[in-house]
Amino acid sequence: MNIERRPLLLGLASLMSAGQSRLALANGPAGDKRLVIVLLRGAMDGLSAVPAYGDPDFRALRGALALPEPGQEGGVLDLGGRFGMHPALPKLHALFKANQAMVVHAVAGPWRSRSHFEAQDMLESGAAQRLHDGWLNRAIATMPAEAQGGAARRGIAIGPDLPLMMRGPARVGSYAALADSEADTQTLALLARWHAGDAQLGPAFAEGLRARGFSTAVLAGQEPPPRGTNGFVALAGAAGRLLADPRGPRIAAMETGGWDTHGSQAVRIAAALRTLDDGLDALRLGLGPAWADTAILVMTEFGRTARINGTMGTDHGTAGAAFLLGGAVRGGRVLADWPGLSPQRLFENRDLAPTLDLRRVAKGLLSEHLGLGGPALRRSFPASDDAPPLPGLVGG
Repeated sequence: MNIERRPLLLGLASLMSAGQSRLALANGPAGDKRLVIVLLRGAMDGLSAVPAYGDPDFRALRGALALPEPGQEGGVLDLGGRFGMHPALPKLHALFKANQAMVVHAVAGPWRSRSHFEAQDMLESGAAQRLHDGWLNRAIATMPAEAQGGAARRGIAIGPDLPLMMRGPARVGSYAALADSEADTQTLALLARWHAGDAQLGPAFAEGLRARGFSTAVLAGQEPPPRGTNGFVALAGAAGRLLADPRGPRIAAMETGGWDTHGSQAVRIAAALRTLDDGLDALRLGLGPAWADTAILVMTEFGRTARINGTMGTDHGTAGAAFLLGGAVRGGRVLADWPGLSPQRLFENRDLAPTLDLRRVAKGLLSEHLGLGGPALRRSFPASDDAPPLPGLVGG
């Protein structure tokens, strides 16, 4: 395969600290539209990420996990008077205020499994059962060859596997972390200085390290290198740069773990949300002007219980929250047919009740953002006529 130096080195520099995060890329439709799917493995607690502080039953249910209301010290970031955003998401909140991000709440897939493995398989398959290929790959496969930039490019894989969402007949590329250990940042900084005199390798290596948080002063040897940069943040920045390249891919799927917060949730989810916030911002910065034509869907396999457990965490639930962001998104709103949190309104007396099918959100993006028609949507999400595309997510 003919692998260009710049994306390869950028990927290698990110690879060394990516941990459990992975990225898969593919050529997509003609034009400048970009679509990114971010999967949060482990089930993000939607009521912590986007608290319904205006619901009269919220605080009693959440107990010590209920953060102060907007305007109070450590309070949630207001989303319009009823919902708030966790204070660990300030960059996403700024995008919300700029009408470039929105929240979809009380959302779930058509399955009712509380098994991570089953729910993730169905989330990626796009059906209420596990299939052998993924809905995003099937969507790509419906696009004509000329819409994929001519003949399909051969994929590149660095790492053990592709997410199920991107497996299937369409050729895709990937690179993934091989280890969970931190890179030796001092060695990387030294290598950057060694390669600085090479007209091709020097700039490419430096660019990859900047995506990992190395400043110009560090690369010049004027400051010590950072002790390590979160892998998801680095990978997201690299993904943005690859998607921004006029010759690069247009569709990407990313994943990151650490969302299974059965105990000590307050501390653990705050750290995970900060990483997500930084990663999404790195993706935005990497995209540059291409951000204007980008839609990003952040989703998880299911929500978590409305009540906290005895270890100050939450257990596997049903409905949760998803995020939509990007310059193409009609943001600045919380999209929710809110079911309420009173005991009689909870699903099975334990979970936030689902009122919106997650397939409708994904199909809405494929339809309005990528321009796929009915046959392509039915192939991507089989047996989903009861979940029509959700309109109005992008444009305007």
